[in-house]
Amino acid sequence: MKRIALAAATVAAVTALALTGCSSSGRGGDATASAGAAAGFAADATIGIALPDKTSENWVLAGGLFEDGLKAAGFKADVQYAPASNTVAEQQNQISAMITNGAKVIVIGAKDGKQLGTQLQQAADAGVTVIAYDRLIENTPNVNYYVAFDNFKVGELQGQALLDGLEKRSGHGAPWNVELFSGSPDDANSAVFFNGAMKVLQPKIDDGTLKVVSGQTDIQQTATQGWKAENAQSRMDSLLAANYTSATIDGVLSPNDTLARAIITSVKQAGKNISQFTVTGQDSEAESVKSIMAGEQYSTINKDTSLLVAQTIKMIQSLQKGEAPEVNDTTQYDNGVKVVPAYLLPPVIVTKENAAEAYANSPKLLEIVKAAQ
Repeated sequence: MKRIALAAATVAAVTALALTGCSSSGRGGDATASAGAAAGFAADATIGIALPDKTSENWVLAGGLFEDGLKAAGFKADVQYAPASNTVAEQQNQISAMITNGAKVIVIGAKDGKQLGTQLQQAADAGVTVIAYDRLIENTPNVNYYVAFDNFKVGELQGQALLDGLEKRSGHGAPWNVELFSGSPDDANSAVFFNGAMKVLQPKIDDGTLKVVSGQTDIQQTATQGWKAENAQSRMDSLLAANYTSATIDGVLSPNDTLARAIITSVKQAGKNISQFTVTGQDSEAESVKSIMAGEQYSTINKDTSLLVAQTIKMIQSLQKGEAPEVNDTTQYDNGVKVVPAYLLPPVIVTKENAAEAYANSPKLLEIVKAAQ
């Protein structure tokens, strides 16, 4: 029944996107890309889905939605995950196998977007269209499309949420003591999130509204290898021990929910007042929604995975017909070799105040919100 529900949700989202013309407010405006459009292929062709691992709720959800949604659309789905304990080599092997097995389109959530050039050249040589999913694939001309939420906007929303939370929760006015975290350096999105946030936060650091007590403001200093919770908690432990034995820590910029919860754990263990502490997040993971409703984590970002998967399937359907998929950004995503035509969906900031509205179409999360009210 769960798989039927997933398929129904994705097919419904595809239909809704088609009826609305898939309009979006993504930077760059609507445009139609010609690069990468296939000559068309069989309606029951194999579609490869290569995802990085199962460490995030959203990757697991995406895999199920792709498998059920592609089958409902008439395709054969080949969904593969690279084990979290493995290197990028496993995903490289999976992509090569998909090409060998005749996939017409391969959708890639990259484990390391800088190390797939050989496999994407193999795909191009075989006439396979490549869609980068959620994470941009870098340093290759052979990625045809990119589909994601507007990740620079995600960062801007996170930066503003940190400022809003500090004002509401800290119990005092500026200046506020904060620390900055960014994602894994092998994920191209990490810099996009961080740069979006710093567009909002850097002016406040410059004018003294925010004080980064550790002085660690560079993305290399703030990075969290592998997006691992234990790495975030270890760094936060060190920051607190070195800088906040007597000083108050008012807030932390966290790029996602997994890291936010690790940071909260560190702050609690240090005996700090969590009710006056602000930490941001992303992904709307169930445990973080519970934390938000309990007054601990301040915010997250809702990026409805069913909509992202549905948009990707709609692009595949266009390719199957020999048509160029619709894109709405042809300027922002330079992968070092080319600007990749992109379709961006709008993210939504979520706090305790708007959680019920934000999750109106997410029964599991809405149930958590209502239980806490």
